Amino acid sequence: MKSIIKQIIGFAVLLGITASCADTNYPGGVVNPTIGIYDVRNLYKGSPVSLNVESLGGSNNISATVISDHSAGNIPEGLLIVQDAQRLDLLRGIAIPLGAQAKDFVPGDSLVINIDGAELDRVHDVLQIKNITIDKIQKVGAGKQVFATMTNTAKIAAKPYDYESTLVAIVKGGYEYSPTEGQVISGDQTINDGFGTITLTTDASSSIANLPQYKMANYYGIIFTKTVQDSVIGYQRLRKKSDLVELKSEYKVPKAIITGWTNDPKGTDSNNEYIQFMATEDIDFSKTPFSVVTTNNANASTPTGFPRKGWATGGMRTYKFNLTSGFAKKGTLFYVGGSKKLIMSTGSTSIADANWITAYDYAGNDGQGFGNKTSNLLANSGNAYGIAIFQGTEVTDQSIPEDVIFVATGGSLVGNGLGYRIANTDFYDIINPVSLKEQPFYRSGSNNNNIPYNTPSDAGYFNMMGGEYNIKLSRWTKARVKYAPILDKTSTLADIENPEFLTKLID
Repeated sequence: MKSIIKQIIGFAVLLGITASCADTNYPGGVVNPTIGIYDVRNLYKGSPVSLNVESLGGSNNISATVISDHSAGNIPEGLLIVQDAQRLDLLRGIAIPLGAQAKDFVPGDSLVINIDGAELDRVHDVLQIKNITIDKIQKVGAGKQVFATMTNTAKIAAKPYDYESTLVAIVKGGYEYSPTEGQVISGDQTINDGFGTITLTTDASSSIANLPQYKMANYYGIIFTKTVQDSVIGYQRLRKKSDLVELKSEYKVPKAIITGWTNDPKGTDSNNEYIQFMATEDIDFSKTPFSVVTTNNANASTPTGFPRKGWATGGMRTYKFNLTSGFAKKGTLFYVGGSKKLIMSTGSTSIADANWITAYDYAGNDGQGFGNKTSNLLANSGNAYGIAIFQGTEVTDQSIPEDVIFVATGGSLVGNGLGYRIANTDFYDIINPVSLKEQPFYRSGSNNNNIPYNTPSDAGYFNMMGGEYNIKLSRWTKARVKYAPILDKTSTLADIENPEFLTKLID
């Protein structure tokens, strides 16, 4: 009997030990003394939080990299700003009020900071770890490379606290006007990067206040937040002169832009695929001819391998239409494609009354210059296909389009100095805006943006691209986004020329 009782007691003790271990993230071990800034920030729920071993789950310090630089006098005085990605590789930052000693630390310093006994609070709209004295900061390294997170204004606007006190790069930022000589960044300036806007704040007393306003530039700086009418808004402060990088790549106004297309009409595709464009100026095609080239990169399409002549490769890879007659008024739509002029394949509404510049039997004829006749001009799934419009009817491997769009990513697209050339658009950049290196082709460098295929196939989607192009500024102030309505046999031209979803021209 005693033996049974001992066994029961022993079993109960074992259960207790097991349960105790199950309640900790570190069974049989010691809690990591370092906690990520992500976890520290999440402790704040609107009121001050005492930071101690208990509230920090057994930890007592943060290990972070300095991003603040007070040399130009444009970062809030007395704040040391650090960031880390200790938790799930999620970069987060925090401010530490140190007074005059904040200037003693520079970007790239690696610090271990004891935060046991400190207080977490939001002061003047900045989340801070307060009551940190210099003796609680250990510098364990210097000169660490600090990378700015490349993001866009829409992401910052959606989650400002995620970016607060972190170093970010806003690329291809410009003003909503053309800056003139003598205009400087001092004060609050509104920057547009094609995804939205953000305020750039530069103190008038800062040594960088007289930096010029550039037509287009990259902005490397720290994000701060403020509350405006119960909404939290992120804004950016540059730290030093080198945080402003002018972009000198040419951004000319394309004479026509791609606004829509159907690649997979409901029913047979043969001669029923077409592309919609918008003229950004009056175009008389008999005097100023253009050409439209499509590319289809199925693995079986010949010639195989990387496109030997780019858009002019021909065969089953690229197909060309010539636009040599007709007229398109500025801001109006025109069409290029198959000869049937139906909105959604056989038995559907005729859209012959639309402004068709070229309606060509691509299923029965080779391309106008190059390309084999085909029953499927633009693929329905699989590897990438693309659309480009060029000024002139002569297209070579060196030709740069007025505008270009790609769907999907697969196939032999770029390599060995060969590829499909892109233009400077809302999607693509001939010069990498961050590294400033040449990247002339789709899928080279950062030119990876593309439109996904619609699923399921043969449903009757029309791809409509809505954005905002500013002619005066010669750039996209709102990047294009796809809207893909499903059309049926009774749909009309109004369904694909809906101004609510079409790209808008701004003068």
